[in-house]
Amino acid sequence: MVKELFNRAKDCLEDQLPFVLYSKPNETDLVGVFQNDDAVHKVKDFSETGFVFAPFDLNSDAILLKMDAVEKVPLNLSTEVQVNGKSIPENDAAEKERYLKLISKAIGNIDQGDFNKVVLSRKIEVDYHEDYFEVYQRILQVYKKAFCYFWYHPKIGTWMGATPEILVKSNGSQFTTMSLAGTQNSIGDSEPIWKEKESNEQQLVTDYIFDSLKDKVVSLNSSERESVKAGQLWHLRTEMKGTFAPDKFGDILKALHPTPAVCGSPLKNAKKFILKNELYERTFYTGFLGELNTKSELSRNRNRRNQENSAYRSVMKTSELFVNLRCMQMFKDKAEIYVGGGITGDSIPEKEWEETALKSNTMFRVLGGK
Repeated sequence: MVKELFNRAKDCLEDQLPFVLYSKPNETDLVGVFQNDDAVHKVKDFSETGFVFAPFDLNSDAILLKMDAVEKVPLNLSTEVQVNGKSIPENDAAEKERYLKLISKAIGNIDQGDFNKVVLSRKIEVDYHEDYFEVYQRILQVYKKAFCYFWYHPKIGTWMGATPEILVKSNGSQFTTMSLAGTQNSIGDSEPIWKEKESNEQQLVTDYIFDSLKDKVVSLNSSERESVKAGQLWHLRTEMKGTFAPDKFGDILKALHPTPAVCGSPLKNAKKFILKNELYERTFYTGFLGELNTKSELSRNRNRRNQENSAYRSVMKTSELFVNLRCMQMFKDKAEIYVGGGITGDSIPEKEWEETALKSNTMFRVLGGK
């Protein structure tokens, strides 16, 4: 059945019609959303319904795919797939020098008190000569604990990714979000030991989310911090749950995005530094994507014997949005892999470079042809 869904998406690709294929973390279904025409629908206030693909900078347009047709099939990819076991080639000395200088400049600004953290990113161009769907099948096979997507719009571009980070989930007026920061490579089955820098970095994200939301929600509470594994990497995570007022979901989104995990803090100063100094457009990298205000029915009476009352159902709006990390933009004969890392006053530029190389392996290892 996955093959049939892939074939439908291939027809859309050939006919230049927008679609997205995705699977949610630890779930066993593959979902396809198909739009009937090639119109570009732009989000106005996040009250719309569809599949949203939003950029890092919300001053640019967030794109909405209309759910003209939705298919869901069991995701039973039992066949083993071959992945690239080598690290991504890093032969560009000029790019390394540029990135190290950028990190050093950011640390200088931190020392001056301009901000206490900034997330700096770069993109890595990789040649490949393969069918998109073969690459996406590897992503689905390898990253079952991530949100794995393949998004296409003929007027916007083609993107794939396997992101471990939820921006926000909502069900009616209830919502869940998280702060995710800190990165370590996984070694065997051993739990990671976190350094003070990594713990502080994650705490900055948690504190920022609380401060941003506290005046916009009815209630908010958090869980204990925990280590979570995503593919070959470990991260630190704190989960937060709360309630928002009616018709205020758009306010929650704008307050949450971008978080210090993808931008920095204080947010305004960090974002200004990024836009001035990164010298390339992130576009949808470190933006967010997923189901926006889809409708689900909930029975008001679960007593099956009460047939009369069981007909009454409440319709809730649900959203499930993920931060667009561990992703790449696809072209005919190349892919551009996006990676980044959080820079603080304790950062060592060479180590930060190595961390971005480590993160790039998430996408590089599913690219077969070079």
